[in-house]
Amino acid sequence: MSEPTQNTEQLIDHLFRHQSGKMVAVLTHIVGLQQIHLVEDIVQDSFISALQHWKMKGIPDEPAAWLMQTAKNKAIDLLRRLRYHARYIQSQSAFNPEQEVESFFHEQEMNDSELRMIFACCHPTFSKEDQVALTLKLVFSFSVSEIARALLVSDAAMQKRLLRAKELLKNGNITLEIPAGKQLQERLSIVRTTLYLLFNEGYLSHKKEEIIRHDLCMEAIRCAKIITEHPATKEPINDALLALLCLHAARFDSRISDSNDLILLEQQDRNLWDRDLIKVGYHYLNLASETPVISQYHIEAAIAAEHSMAKSFADTNWSRILILYNLLAEARPSPAVTLNRAIVLSQLGETEKAIAQVLSIGGIEQLIRTDHQYASVLGYLYMKLSDRIKALSYLQQAKHITNSPAEQKLLQARIDLVSNN
Repeated sequence: MSEPTQNTEQLIDHLFRHQSGKMVAVLTHIVGLQQIHLVEDIVQDSFISALQHWKMKGIPDEPAAWLMQTAKNKAIDLLRRLRYHARYIQSQSAFNPEQEVESFFHEQEMNDSELRMIFACCHPTFSKEDQVALTLKLVFSFSVSEIARALLVSDAAMQKRLLRAKELLKNGNITLEIPAGKQLQERLSIVRTTLYLLFNEGYLSHKKEEIIRHDLCMEAIRCAKIITEHPATKEPINDALLALLCLHAARFDSRISDSNDLILLEQQDRNLWDRDLIKVGYHYLNLASETPVISQYHIEAAIAAEHSMAKSFADTNWSRILILYNLLAEARPSPAVTLNRAIVLSQLGETEKAIAQVLSIGGIEQLIRTDHQYASVLGYLYMKLSDRIKALSYLQQAKHITNSPAEQKLLQARIDLVSNN
């Protein structure tokens, strides 16, 4: 055992993000969705026990294993309380809770349980928004605020939505299974959307103290790999999603400086890009291309691949990237796609046209007031036109909105640059 440290809380938080979803999935698979409220209590109690125990006696050598063993013991206690339920035993004498629980805590079974839990949360009984929200909450341990931000609703509305959805999950005719046929395809689409949102929340973290939340990104990649390789869910669109996530993750080390500053693509040291992970991304993109179907993830992965192939920012093939953004705008139009397409237009010397496109986005005034990315990009574009007044206005607005110290520092540097020229 190591000595008690001040990092116990941070470790617990890290493990909660990594392990709690697995624990919920496995325990729910054992006792059933009807006991989801008890399962959540068990998982929470396991982490509370860890916090209390580790602060007094120190962090164990294998904290994740300690948590899993604690969850096993609590699950055994729960099964003993439910021992007469017909779902769990056929005869009282044949019931062995230790053996019952142990069989579920192997890595493959844990992965399968987690996949079943994801599909249960993506049941058509729920709206698409509720499917995403439930999965982020139960499987990936998102807070209510994180889910609300990802789905663009208030915390209070999300809290009510989750309570209703969990009650339906508990009392409805919903099973822990991987569906087949049409049902599988319908739910897989929501699963991909959820993993995409999970990765984005990590890659563009809204937490003040973290520029990149590696745990969220790695969890998204891990689960994307599960659906890519699992016989029941393997299909080319999943390969495209995994390729996209790998190609973005390959740039992690170049996005943050030693002083914890955010580094934009133009200034990134490409020698720090993980070439092995890029090769993995290329591999899955090639697999994804073995189909006539082209999805959002195919196009976004192809854009990421273009950046990865360029030896420098100046060598980037912006014309080809614009073609891909044109395809993406047709396949899945959104304000974010328009914003990124405008940046590409500016790189091709069409900055005025880029600004006009951003300002034509539906609801742009509200987006400028609430999402710093839109104000930040407009500030950058007006900088390129040497319009100091508008550039300063938008950059200051962006700095006011964001709660990220790294983003604020980057924006202040641009404000200083405009002010001093």
